[in-house]
Amino acid sequence: MPKVKTHSGAKKRFNLTKNGKVKLAHANRRHILNKKTTKRLRGLRKGAYADQSNAKVIKVLIPYK
Repeated sequence: MPKVKTHSGAKKRFNLTKNGKVKLAHANRRHILNKKTTKRLRGLRKGAYADQSNAKVIKVLIPYK
């Protein structure tokens, strides 16, 4: 059986934890930061986990991580 190709965009954005959860960074942290509150930006610094409904699809995109 041939090897499965990893999705290039997904491999840069997602990581898997030891327990199989999908880790990701928050969006909206790149530019136009002046209008966003300090509290909001502080929250965006922290990592997040993908929702279970999306995690299954993401895991298919990154089979070897």
